[in-house]
Amino acid sequence: MKIEKVAVLTSGGDSPGMNAAIRAAVRQGIDLDLEVVGVKYGYKGLLEGNFQRFGLKDVSGIIEHGGTVLQSKRAPEFKEEKVQDRAVRMINKAGLDGLIVIGGNGSLKGALALHRQEIPVIGVPATIDNDVSGADISIGVDTALNMVVEALDRLRDTATALERAFIVEVMGRQSGYIALMGGLAGGAEVVLVPEVDYDLEEVAQEIYRGYKRGKQHCTIVVAEGIREEGSAAHYVAEQMREKIGFETRVTVLGHMQRGGSPSAFDRVLASRLGATAVKELAGGKSGLMMALKGGEVGAIELEKAVQESKELDMDIFRLAQVLSK
Repeated sequence: MKIEKVAVLTSGGDSPGMNAAIRAAVRQGIDLDLEVVGVKYGYKGLLEGNFQRFGLKDVSGIIEHGGTVLQSKRAPEFKEEKVQDRAVRMINKAGLDGLIVIGGNGSLKGALALHRQEIPVIGVPATIDNDVSGADISIGVDTALNMVVEALDRLRDTATALERAFIVEVMGRQSGYIALMGGLAGGAEVVLVPEVDYDLEEVAQEIYRGYKRGKQHCTIVVAEGIREEGSAAHYVAEQMREKIGFETRVTVLGHMQRGGSPSAFDRVLASRLGATAVKELAGGKSGLMMALKGGEVGAIELEKAVQESKELDMDIFRLAQVLSK
């Protein structure tokens, strides 16, 4: 099958660098004499036929912006086979020969479903959780981590001045990657992640021992997913006040981690992945995800990427515990 017309869509939560990936896919596609269209609003837009032809000018000046110019909407109904059939009809009606999907695990599962329906698809991992199996690092992770570390540095200054404990909540419902790496780089005293059981009594005693040694500040980084209901940070703060009487302050970073201008690393990563994805699609490949592995961009089977879970590096977790003392 000759590839002449391809589409690009972003889906799920936004992540810094998505625009760089879109830009690279469009410009690489045009360089290969392909017609490139953007799908507005992710899978929702695909089902509605919300397509826009993209030229070189349309992606000019977007590499430095966060978010996604294609915008994104959740489409949980896309898990249903009859909904996927409707998407296939829209793809065929628009004369599309292939699709680039930029997003996290849920988005890539949608890409795999279309591949199984014989639609040529290549995936590009973009999620700040960095939980896509097979990829060393996903688009947006570096920018999010830099934002977390900057926040921790700022909070430490005031924590030292006022001798308070700060509890900082970061994103990560099922993955503790941002909490772990952000806490390690930011010098946090405690890091709590969903993948590792924790005992707040032990946490409180460790903090108190540090206080007796003369520590003037304490920073606890928690992933939002350590608690199923309510705010994880507020719960930890309340427990610290009850157990050791420390005055605590809570900072929930929330969606600030997703926003802002992407880092140089994320711009380069996204550009490499977006451009390579189009090359693979134009070469007749499908059912693959482009990923950075060992410093090189390569292809991983989508089925393997979405079905295997990415484990937290426990060696790094133990290192964070040692260095926090």
